[in-house]
Amino acid sequence: MRGVNTGVDFNQWVKVPKGTFYSITSWRVIDEHGQPESLLVGPYYSSKHLDTMDHDFEIMATEVTNEQYARFLNQALDSGIIKIIGDTIKTYYKGDPFTGYDHELKVSAGYYPVMVLNQPGLHIKYDQGRFAAEKGYENHPVVYVTWFGANAYAKFYGYRLPTEKEWERAAMGDNIRAYPWGDEINPHYANYLHGNKELRKVYGSPVRTTPVGFFNGKTYKGPYGEFKTMDNRSPYGAYDMCGNVWEWCADDYPFMHYRFMRGGSYLNYEIYAATWVRNNAEPWFASPSVGFRCVRDLIDKCTKQ
Repeated sequence: MRGVNTGVDFNQWVKVPKGTFYSITSWRVIDEHGQPESLLVGPYYSSKHLDTMDHDFEIMATEVTNEQYARFLNQALDSGIIKIIGDTIKTYYKGDPFTGYDHELKVSAGYYPVMVLNQPGLHIKYDQGRFAAEKGYENHPVVYVTWFGANAYAKFYGYRLPTEKEWERAAMGDNIRAYPWGDEINPHYANYLHGNKELRKVYGSPVRTTPVGFFNGKTYKGPYGEFKTMDNRSPYGAYDMCGNVWEWCADDYPFMHYRFMRGGSYLNYEIYAATWVRNNAEPWFASPSVGFRCVRDLIDKCTKQ
């Protein structure tokens, strides 16, 4: 599914305002005695409660694309932020606090993988010392990027990864909803497992990722017919917060140091694309179904003066 122009600007940001909202996921990970509690990670484990977002922020309207990430890799290589060892791109990470709790993952200071090149389904190429997005896939979400690689991108440009709380606020707005646009889902809203099968009927097989912002209400002509999309933007205007690729979040929870992802992917059933569902993995994990988007803080002009 290459070379599809969605008309969506993948350099766009949208504002998410502070305020009280219904959060579905439990955020508390330490009990009143300072001991770790279990995190709710399955698709059916959720609890509704009022929460407050105490700051405005902006979130990328789309997931980071291959074109954007290839540009970052070139700039980071020139700046010495990354190095290439064989097929592995690595970057330095300062490490995380470690308490020695049972099964806690230790992440010490050192060089960690950003991405492993030459993977099937990876559309970033490295040739003669430069990175480039594969032609026709420039506007697809970057995949096979580790948490370290997502974090390095965000820090390089002065952004950051969203916390789970920020991600959920951006996806749901003020009201509880199963998906960013409402409570019903069908193949015309998002790129998830059943929807992906419908896309194959129009574009042929295989269809993995779709271009960012593909589900925007337009009708596209493919080799084998037409495909009508619905607008899947969240209440604040963010595309694809359901399906396409899982999105890394920033949180480094005490006693575990796994990293969490939100949103589901083209490989998952619709229940895993619901706004309250969480996935997790080691920060060096990479997959053809995992990407990310960034957030940035809004600075009050009066405060700045």
